[in-house]
Amino acid sequence: MSIGSTPMKFRVTIDPERCMNCGRCVENCSYGVFRREGDSIRINSRNCAACHRCIAFCPRDAIEIEEKPNDYRSHPVWTREVREAIFNQARTGRIILSGMGNAKPYPIIFDQLVLDACQVTNPSIDPLREPMELRTYLGKKPASLSLRPLPDGEVELRTKLTPNLQIETPIMIGHMSYGAISLNAQTALAKAVSRVGTFMGTGEGGLHESLYPYQDHMIVQVASGRFGVDINYLERGAAIEIKIGQGAKPGIGGHLPGDKVCTDISCTRMIPEGSDAISPAPHHDIYSIEDLKQLVRSLKEATEWKKPVFVKIAAVHNSAAIAAGIARSGADAVVVDGFRGGSGATPRVFRDHVGIPVEAAVASVDAKLRDQGIRNEVSIIASGGIRESADVAKIICLGADAVYIGTSALVAMGCRVCGTCYKGTCAWGIATQKPELVRRLDVETNAVQVENLIHGWTLELAELMGAAGINSIESLRGNRDRLRGYMLDEGLLQVLDVKTVGA
Repeated sequence: MSIGSTPMKFRVTIDPERCMNCGRCVENCSYGVFRREGDSIRINSRNCAACHRCIAFCPRDAIEIEEKPNDYRSHPVWTREVREAIFNQARTGRIILSGMGNAKPYPIIFDQLVLDACQVTNPSIDPLREPMELRTYLGKKPASLSLRPLPDGEVELRTKLTPNLQIETPIMIGHMSYGAISLNAQTALAKAVSRVGTFMGTGEGGLHESLYPYQDHMIVQVASGRFGVDINYLERGAAIEIKIGQGAKPGIGGHLPGDKVCTDISCTRMIPEGSDAISPAPHHDIYSIEDLKQLVRSLKEATEWKKPVFVKIAAVHNSAAIAAGIARSGADAVVVDGFRGGSGATPRVFRDHVGIPVEAAVASVDAKLRDQGIRNEVSIIASGGIRESADVAKIICLGADAVYIGTSALVAMGCRVCGTCYKGTCAWGIATQKPELVRRLDVETNAVQVENLIHGWTLELAELMGAAGINSIESLRGNRDRLRGYMLDEGLLQVLDVKTVGA
């Protein structure tokens, strides 16, 4: 006997009293939920991904989406997700793909950390009336400065400084490649970061020519597949990032299906049109810190030592030791990507079961670098699950210099986190290459929305710093005295190096 059909994930209904039969739901749904038959609209709820495009464009609010209308018998072990994964693999014999970050109900450490505030003895600072310094420099810092006095009373800096990225807010946009997201989405992000005075990552998909005007705000990525990498690409970036690992899928490479590799992506990635873009799990020229050091040096030589080089790793149990090696490789920053980091396409088993939270990883990396006296040798960039300004403040307190955001920026552009990015049918024009869907994303409107998000978070970060009696982001970095743990076990408090509430 076959497995048969499984219960629907969503039930879509249309209120006949409200519906004016305009057909906007049919036009806007990219998953084939609605179809017109004569004078009526038919519904296939099994195709629904809960992207809410139909709800957003229904002029009469006639559409409702109900989650899990029919479920399995409840069971604490054999959950709906577990059973449906088994059904899918029994049918196909394939790896189950998923989108976005870890979907397991693990406790979120950010939500069990609270920020401290000053009141009387150490008064708070009013950001509306006092200057707040949020400008951040990413890169190597000298252990000491050598100055030479000049006859006119000025001083000359004798210490040679290495290139740093200057950002006006410690918030950047993470790497989302052309292919994983649309060119319109990338362009909107590029416009936003250029206006705010920060940076975004290209992802491993190269840099499209239309984004050249924003190259001064781009961090170009060199991943294991080396897609789109040549000297022109390297020279256009303000910084270069070597991607070793990704939080959503530690230990494996990437895969962009061939049906997403259109003519434009083919040219940008320098691969044949329609071919799968498969990144190997390792870099085939990196099997040790010495190998990594050689690549870092090669990239700096190629760009005449004018650009900082970052190295991105997935948050795993030995991230601290890896980061210490990266600091000694000549890299200027280490990016630590936690297991809640988003992804366009990831094996579900990796997304939900491999890696650790970014909070614990960053805290351990910062502690290791300080213990070894090399914290100034490398900046720390945190990514993977940064949802709001409070998360930014907390991760900086745990040792990060700055953060990458990805999913948050996509949500600002309309993403409903439906987790079906790998299908290429994103109804909002974000995670798709279908021209008719890409056109739905208005570049200017979405650039303003992402710009507003970063600006709003920056204002809130200044308020949080003021409440803590701090007027410089440098004073917040690694300042664990500004944090307290609530209902965290002793072992985790020790890893974070944070006191419990009331202490």
